[in-house]
Amino acid sequence: MSTLPVVAAVDGSDDSLRALDWAADAARRRGAPLRVAHVRQYAAWAQLDTLVTAPPDAGADPVLDQARGRLADRSDAPATEYVLLEGAPSAVLPELGTSAQLLVLGSRGRGGFASLLLGSNGMAAARDAECPVVVVPRPGREVHGDEPDAPGPQVVAGLNMDSPDEATLAFAFAEAALRGARLRAAVAYPWPPPAWLVPGELAPPLIDQTAIESETRALAEGFLAPHRARHPEVRADAYVVPGDAAGALVAASRGADLVVVGRHRRRLLAPARMMGSVTHAVLLHAASPVAVVPPTPPEE
Repeated sequence: MSTLPVVAAVDGSDDSLRALDWAADAARRRGAPLRVAHVRQYAAWAQLDTLVTAPPDAGADPVLDQARGRLADRSDAPATEYVLLEGAPSAVLPELGTSAQLLVLGSRGRGGFASLLLGSNGMAAARDAECPVVVVPRPGREVHGDEPDAPGPQVVAGLNMDSPDEATLAFAFAEAALRGARLRAAVAYPWPPPAWLVPGELAPPLIDQTAIESETRALAEGFLAPHRARHPEVRADAYVVPGDAAGALVAASRGADLVVVGRHRRRLLAPARMMGSVTHAVLLHAASPVAVVPPTPPEE
């Protein structure tokens, strides 16, 4: 049985070369081949004075030559193939996920404005690809928060208590096992609770925050239990915090090797793919690489 490759998208930028390093390491950990892909935005067939007689030659592409040079000195480099494609990257990159187990790219490519935190191609791939997408940020991104640094490798997973998805936790546990890392499942509960009153309405009774936190933790432990049974070698803890889920995940990214978040399911009244506000915020602000996992396909 063939193993699906890890795909690294490169465009010659420093961001994409960092993503290439991350993808090569991920392929090595998985025992999978590495596919390095460059999508040229301005194809020859779009030029009226050019007659196209053959597909693009990956052996004559300077961006792929740069990637070859990057991996040439790695003694642990996986089996690698180089692919040159033509078209709009925001459309072609998500399509690469149909035949990959992982798609890796930098937070920004060569185009766009310097102030952008995440390029449009990365956003499109994270939203539309059928496989998990890892976005590798630029180094030195500042993260604020009170999250203490924990020793050793660490994978952080966002657990949505309203609609938990098995695919996100399964990916996070598998990644933690590959890295020999501790897994922290970050769970946020709303606090303080909303207290909107209309004239004449009585104030709601006082709510015990300790009770809410205890109940949230119990629910989280229930979601983690089957994954702990499949991966007994992974130490997994529920990290329960009040308030903003995105803020908690971004703060936890400071000491994490990877943050894993899920993507929204398609809904009847909203059939388009959506990432969700928490996933979007984490992609923009996390200090560590972020994996966006598509939801489990619904049963037929």
